Amino acid sequence: MFRFQNFEYLSMLLLIPVIIVLYVIYLRWRKTKINKLADPALIKHLVKGRIAGRSTTRIVLLIIALFFSIVGLANLQKGAQTEKAERKGVDVFFALDVSKSMLAKDVQPDRLTRAKQLIETMINQMVNDRVGLVVFAGKAYLQVPLTIDYSASKMLLGTVNPDMIPTQGTVLGDAVDLANTSFSQKERKYKSIILISDGEDHDERALDAAKEAAKEGVIIHTIGIGSPQGSTIFDPETGAPKLDENGQPVITKLNEEALKSIAASTGGTYTYLTNTKQTADKLISLVDSMEGKSFGSVLFTDYNSYFQYFIAAALLLIIAEWIIPAASLLKKQSVSI
Repeated sequence: MFRFQNFEYLSMLLLIPVIIVLYVIYLRWRKTKINKLADPALIKHLVKGRIAGRSTTRIVLLIIALFFSIVGLANLQKGAQTEKAERKGVDVFFALDVSKSMLAKDVQPDRLTRAKQLIETMINQMVNDRVGLVVFAGKAYLQVPLTIDYSASKMLLGTVNPDMIPTQGTVLGDAVDLANTSFSQKERKYKSIILISDGEDHDERALDAAKEAAKEGVIIHTIGIGSPQGSTIFDPETGAPKLDENGQPVITKLNEEALKSIAASTGGTYTYLTNTKQTADKLISLVDSMEGKSFGSVLFTDYNSYFQYFIAAALLLIIAEWIIPAASLLKKQSVSI
């Protein structure tokens, strides 16, 4: 079976008819100009078609060379060997806090944006794992069911914002419960929840929910985002600070202890988010260390490439195009002698 590895390069073949049309237009324009300079019969007798002939030959060689170059860039390949490989991975649910406190800017550009960047960085490093997304504030919702479609997952992640959940709060327990029940209940391993939150408004059910998930074989890794010192929450539309019932600015602080206890109850780890790439690498390492389950087999085909033959042909044609005027010059000099 043949294929082109870089099929998009073949679109450059459209340049060839354009070049041919432009060359024909040029020949007609040149003929018109020459005919205006002298008698056409006299000019034909003097040049005897040799100049036009050599010029056309060179253009033809260059066009063929361009054709071979483009095909070479597209890299024609032939399937040589097909192998079947088992695809193994784990199921990972991201539980993302989207409460208003995640708009605080003690982490740049803000807590929620950094959390989304972390999730996207992790997804970009995954290969065979299935991913899902739960979002929560005062309630928890399933945003993305478990899937291997990473592109769709990242697209839906990009739409996440605090306005999607009008009920405010941080129901960590509901988020853990929803993610846990969204896993396959037939298996007691291969499952992990990555909980990203500032831990504020910690509900008492969170620890119990984590322990129940642990009984089902779920490992929860928690990520703390924000600062213990706290930050004012600003309205994204007006830019004004959020005020409490006493008219004072609302200060949101990271609650690390709540997140640490949730992770510890399941054998997971707690990480304070500072460097997005380093945190993503750490979490990917933890996920990769888990025993993976089989998601079926996939076929891999090994291909042989033939681009070098087309590139070599193009180079030979370019050399031939370069030799033609040189050979004509030598012939002219020998005739003169």
